[in-house]
Amino acid sequence: MSATTRITVTLPTEQVAELRKLTDNVSGYVAEAVARQIRHQLLGDDLRRHQEEQGAFTDEELADARAKIFGPAVGTDQTDAA
Repeated sequence: MSATTRITVTLPTEQVAELRKLTDNVSGYVAEAVARQIRHQLLGDDLRRHQEEQGAFTDEELADARAKIFGPAVGTDQTDAA
């Protein structure tokens, strides 16, 4: 088990009420949300750094990345080559 540190976080009352409706483990829920945000930030930093070094992503590269993440776009003409 990883080490933990107790901290105090102040949240709007409405958010706390919604959190308690969603989970009985608020600390775990918040820890996962923070981890997800950290991953998002680090990925964004990596993508910016890549573009600074390699140039902006092309429309084709962006479309390919979106397709890999979300699947083919709805309404695209994706015929099977078989």
